[in-house]
Amino acid sequence: MDGSPRGARVRDLLENPSSTLLTSVITLAELVSKSLRTRRDPKIAVTAVESNSTLHPIGPELATLAGEVHGEEKKRKKDFGLADAFVLATARNRSCKVQTGDSHFKDVPEAVMI
Repeated sequence: MDGSPRGARVRDLLENPSSTLLTSVITLAELVSKSLRTRRDPKIAVTAVESNSTLHPIGPELATLAGEVHGEEKKRKKDFGLADAFVLATARNRSCKVQTGDSHFKDVPEAVMI
């Protein structure tokens, strides 16, 4: 998203003082993985996430909800991943929206497509 219109929308969210940003720790793991696969420094991604949002941890309640979400979504989307289920479960648990460009979320009420 470097310099892209989607990147600009993310920047706008980050710079909006009325925004409260949460990041699932699963998303942090995905960012580290992508950084390593694209030969970027994962420390930069971790620092960016930690300085711009609050990390939402995983506990038994969230893990149970993620399992339920995963089971339901897999019935409709065969490639819906467990990491996506944790992101959606986090949004539902915290009554917030998922800001995403991931097509798995296109018909999810909690999602705002960017």
